[in-house]
Amino acid sequence: MSGRIRQPRNAEIKAKKAEVDLVWKQTFGKEQSDRFSSIQKFIDSECIRLMRPYTPARNEILSKGAVLGTKIGSGEIHYVIPYARYQYYGKLMVSGVTGSSYARHGESKTLTDRNLNYSKFRHPKAQKMWFETMKADHKEHILRGAAAIARRK
Repeated sequence: MSGRIRQPRNAEIKAKKAEVDLVWKQTFGKEQSDRFSSIQKFIDSECIRLMRPYTPARNEILSKGAVLGTKIGSGEIHYVIPYARYQYYGKLMVSGVTGSSYARHGESKTLTDRNLNYSKFRHPKAQKMWFETMKADHKEHILRGAAAIARRK
């Protein structure tokens, strides 16, 4: 596995003039990789959970798209909803033919400089770039949780 920590096998380092021995613990690499994996799973799960109140939610499908599209522990959050990027950056896109926000199948849209208006009915904090906002509001909570996992034996 590429994410594993590599370590020498049965390595022993001794200093000639000092009384210092350094012996690699056979399970060190696996233990540290497992610890880092647990930390990453916590971070991914917390980010998805904490982003929800900031995510536009007319019908909650956008929030569910992060859960369905993300492999927890990968370090990347993916949305499987086709319009997620459009909603995330918050700029209106319109049909190049009709100028409407609806486009026919196969028709491309053109980006405008107009901001999207998000309903606040389900999520009063809904806005564009919800990950960045969540991170600004909850960064310390996530870091404390990750540090607590890192300290566990």
